[in-house]
Amino acid sequence: MTIRHYTCAVAATAVLTAAIAGHAGSTHLLAAAAPGPASWQDDLAPITAADWDYDSAEHLLDRAGFSGTPEEIQKLAAMTPEQAVRSLVYYDGVPTDHLPPFEHSGFWDDTLTHFPPSRPAATELAMKNGESMGIRVKPEGVNRHMQPISDRFFYWLRATQLETRRVSYWWAERMLDTDRPLEEKMALFWHGHFATAENKVRDYRKMLGQIELFQRHATGNFGELAIAVAQDPGMLYYLDAGVNVKGAANENFAREVMELFTMGVGNYTEQDVREGARAFTGWNFENLDFVVNTVHHDDAPKTFLGRTGNFDGVDVLNIILEQPVTAEYIGSKLYRFFVRDDVSPELTTKLGAVLRDNDYEIRPLLSTIFLSRDFYSESSHGSHIKGPVEHVVTMLKQLGAADVPGVPDFNRTTIALGQHLLNPPSVAGWAQGKSWITPALLQERGNVAFDYLLPNVIDFNDPNFLSRSGDGVVGERLRRGLDFGAAIALVDDPDDNPNMMTAFDLANQERDELFNTRVSGYRAWAQALQRLIPTPRGAARINLTDIVLTSGATTTTDAVDALLERFLRLSVSDETRRSFVTMLDAELGTTDLARAQTYMEDPLRMVTHLIMSTPEYQIN
Repeated sequence: MTIRHYTCAVAATAVLTAAIAGHAGSTHLLAAAAPGPASWQDDLAPITAADWDYDSAEHLLDRAGFSGTPEEIQKLAAMTPEQAVRSLVYYDGVPTDHLPPFEHSGFWDDTLTHFPPSRPAATELAMKNGESMGIRVKPEGVNRHMQPISDRFFYWLRATQLETRRVSYWWAERMLDTDRPLEEKMALFWHGHFATAENKVRDYRKMLGQIELFQRHATGNFGELAIAVAQDPGMLYYLDAGVNVKGAANENFAREVMELFTMGVGNYTEQDVREGARAFTGWNFENLDFVVNTVHHDDAPKTFLGRTGNFDGVDVLNIILEQPVTAEYIGSKLYRFFVRDDVSPELTTKLGAVLRDNDYEIRPLLSTIFLSRDFYSESSHGSHIKGPVEHVVTMLKQLGAADVPGVPDFNRTTIALGQHLLNPPSVAGWAQGKSWITPALLQERGNVAFDYLLPNVIDFNDPNFLSRSGDGVVGERLRRGLDFGAAIALVDDPDDNPNMMTAFDLANQERDELFNTRVSGYRAWAQALQRLIPTPRGAARINLTDIVLTSGATTTTDAVDALLERFLRLSVSDETRRSFVTMLDAELGTTDLARAQTYMEDPLRMVTHLIMSTPEYQIN
């Protein structure tokens, strides 16, 4: 068994997966580090200075950010609890000059402003007008005379897909490097709450704009955020604003804004959905700007949640905000994200009251949560399973990485763990919590740790480039000198012998085609990659030797203890700890770190991989 697939005895079984899932509720199967008493559960009264220490600061930074180095934790621990919480929540004065804006590759031009919703729509438009997306049709009689139109359509699909990957990297880099961690943590929360996916929006600019919107409104006023999201081009496209018109109202957004974004199931009627949809008719976008098409807006009276009037979308959202259940729904969802899954009805009422009494300002609610006895109680320690993006960023933060490395690929990594950033599975976002952990995903988390600690930079396959995909095969054949007919032919031979074409291919090779999508697919990737700003493909800059020696460790036992203290918030068993020491002893051939200082980096990384493969590491 290789070290990559060796996850220590406490980590790679379904039994332990169940233990994690059980622990991340209310039952404590693992010993938490310095929690408050059980009596603090559901108590929103603030803790005192006497209750505040390094462990408390560590817990706060884990939840309100993406963990931190010992130095960052100690800085918070030296403050009062009020000062520590305020420094994280009220971050407006903290500079962000070191965080560069997203650098566009230059894919977009104005001919794409009215990008067709489908390839058939693109070619249909070209047949009617002689051009589409700024590209003219070839003269009649030329084989595949619509090919340039098909090529152009697929070019933007591939270009925006490639650029979206870069947006994910840019955002992950901000999560890692920011001095305002709560800003990015809240943006991640809102991305899952107001879920929108690039695979439908098909415009990275709209996805980028939405993430920037979440960053701006991260801890601001929820009402203002809800209106901004309702007028956001990405959301408008995702929930079909273009077909929400007077006389034929589309209910998608009106339903989701109540069911998922504000109130929750059971707090509205189907009549409210229909009337709400009428209020949002005519709301649309032009390129990246919100517009209201007054011709398509239904300005007749509507009855919504017991109120009657000539309402528009803003009116409807304001009526929703007046409902006590809205504050309770948002307050409890924030609580589950930052604290634990189980929220009592009594606590839900309290959280809603805090939010409503502060006119939906998010910061007072977060301050109340982060200062509360409940947040530091026994029931709230070891209750949070880290989501994939949070898991990876936290891992890099704890390792002292200076940036998000290109090897392994960040997007591939988080997708393998169950979270595709900028592409949530549905408008409901990600399930969170226990859904992040299965036996397979637990082992994959260990593999991910291995890939960052001992990366394969030699055989790395850049996901931006094509290999044996259909488009890649076309390109490979063209480079071998085959004509397009042979390059796009389907083959039966697994070795891809170009002479082994199907009878169908042979019969249609010279057919007068309007276009060929396999050719378009290859050309689209090739053209997009010519403009793409490449992602640097280096490994993470990590120095565990320095980390261990800086801790004051002199023996292998000291080294293991230093690593456990740095990376774990929950304690492992003595047996597991001894197994880590035994492995490090064997790899170094000595217990004396001074003797092994010049060659102990890789053994330390192996032990760290095992630590990060434990169930305890998946929870904070």
